[in-house]
Amino acid sequence: MELKDKVIVVTGGGRGLGRAMALELAGKGAKLALVDLNQEDLDETAGLCMELGVEARTYITNVAEEAEVEQLFSDITRDFSTINGLVNNAGITRDGLFLKAKDGQVISKMSMEQWNQVISVNLTGTFLCAREAAAKMIETGSEGCIINISSVSRSGNMGQTNYTATKAGVQAMAVTWSKELARYGIRAASIAPGYIGTEMVMSMKEEAREKIAAGIPAKRLGKPEEIAKTVSFIFENDYVNGRCIEVDGALRI
Repeated sequence: MELKDKVIVVTGGGRGLGRAMALELAGKGAKLALVDLNQEDLDETAGLCMELGVEARTYITNVAEEAEVEQLFSDITRDFSTINGLVNNAGITRDGLFLKAKDGQVISKMSMEQWNQVISVNLTGTFLCAREAAAKMIETGSEGCIINISSVSRSGNMGQTNYTATKAGVQAMAVTWSKELARYGIRAASIAPGYIGTEMVMSMKEEAREKIAAGIPAKRLGKPEEIAKTVSFIFENDYVNGRCIEVDGALRI
C-alpha cells in the first residue's frame, strides 16, 4: 500500500509509541486520525504531523466502550470519506502477581479490577476498533490493513497475567482476521515490541533501566521510531499478512 494520502487511524496516538507511529506515517504522506483520551497530548501530536504537511484530526474516545467506538469510526469516515489502515496501539498495564503467599497463607490476589481494566482496553478495545475499521473499509470499498500491537510479554511474563493474556490475544486475533478478511482486500498483522524507551520507561530510575538493558542481547532499549518503522513496513508490503513481527533486540522472556 502506498501510504501517501491514505487515511490511517492510530489509537493511543497522543504520546509514546502512538506519537512515533503517527510521525512516521505522516512523513510518508499519510493522513492521520489520532485517537486517545487526552486532548492536550492529541493536539501536540496532530500539530507535529501537520508540520510535515499532512492532514491530522483528533478524536477523544474510550476504546473499551462499544458505542463510543462505533461513533468514532462513523466520525472518521465522515471526516475523511474512507479508512485505509488502523494501528491498534491503545493499551494499559495494571501489573501484579497472580497470587502472593507467605507461610502457606495467601495474602493477596490479582483483583478483578486489575483483570477487567486491562482486558477491557487491550483486548476488547482492540476487537472493537478492528471490527468497526474493517466494516468501514468494506462499506467504502477500500482495501486496507489492520495492525495490532502485541508484546514480547505475550509468551508469559511474571506479574502480568492480565497483560500477557491480552497481548497473546491480540496476536491471535490478527491471524484470525487475516484469514477472514482477505476476501475483502483487508490484511491484518501484529508487532511484538520488547522493552522500548517510551516516556514511561525513560522516567524509571537509571539503575532500573540499566538492569533491563543488561538482560537484552542488544544491550539497549528499543527506540519508538524502530517500532514505527515496522508499522510502515507492514502497511507498505502487501504480502505481509497474518504474521507477528518481533522487534525486541533478541530478547526472549
